[in-house]
Amino acid sequence: MTIDSHVHFWKFNRTRDAWITDDMKVLQQDYLPEHFNLTLKRNEIDGVVAVQASQEEVETRFLCELAKTHPSIMGVVGWIDLQADNAEERLQHFSQYPEIKGYRHIVQGEPDDFLLNVNFQRGIRALQPFNYTYDILIYPRQLPAAIAFVEAFPDQRFVIDHCAKPVIRKKEIDDWASHMNTIAKHPNVYCKLSGLLTEANWKEWSAGDFYPYLDVVFDAFGTDRLMFGSDWPVILLSGMYVQWKSLIEKYMEKYPQEEKEKVMGQNALDFYSL
Repeated sequence: MTIDSHVHFWKFNRTRDAWITDDMKVLQQDYLPEHFNLTLKRNEIDGVVAVQASQEEVETRFLCELAKTHPSIMGVVGWIDLQADNAEERLQHFSQYPEIKGYRHIVQGEPDDFLLNVNFQRGIRALQPFNYTYDILIYPRQLPAAIAFVEAFPDQRFVIDHCAKPVIRKKEIDDWASHMNTIAKHPNVYCKLSGLLTEANWKEWSAGDFYPYLDVVFDAFGTDRLMFGSDWPVILLSGMYVQWKSLIEKYMEKYPQEEKEKVMGQNALDFYSL
């Protein structure tokens, strides 16, 4: 089974989606499951995980409603304010939605030490009784804090989105690689092979640009803790869905079939309890 562990859906709202600037015009429109179905079919994708893109509870509900009516959405990574005093109460409220498998906060837009915030960590502790996962969305400069963060929660399942967004367009790799090797020593931390096309020069990349970064995460996490993801529709800024899927498949062409199946689907099924 092939699972895309990271896609987004939205009804475009210029105010709410202010991060979609005018140099991203292709994203300034609605992206809903019906716009994605043909891509899924062509690429032989069996299911997806829909991940929050705005920090509103209303979007968490929106994604759950989509999941109820579109069988291809096998799970949702939602958002609540994990820093809030009533975070546990909100988690209890949303536990009525079996579609929700985990939560995420857009930490890349926060101060570098945000993950060490006492209130935020209280919210993370509240995830465990519900068996929720947590997606870590950060930039490379935030990796030192992320390492300390995961050390504090050895029993919480974490996944690093987009390989922590290495600066591929500038070929920056050494510090990022060192930190990724360190964080990967924690067996409860997984990593998504997603979002890398947009960290390279948009539409001017070559497959070889990504191989050094893929080498790092494959060596660090192994095929048991990596999962394929596309970051659709954001990927469209820099390329086509089929290009990224083909690039990962080409990279793994000499791997045993069982290991390919883990990365391309089984790990996501297991991690998110899909």
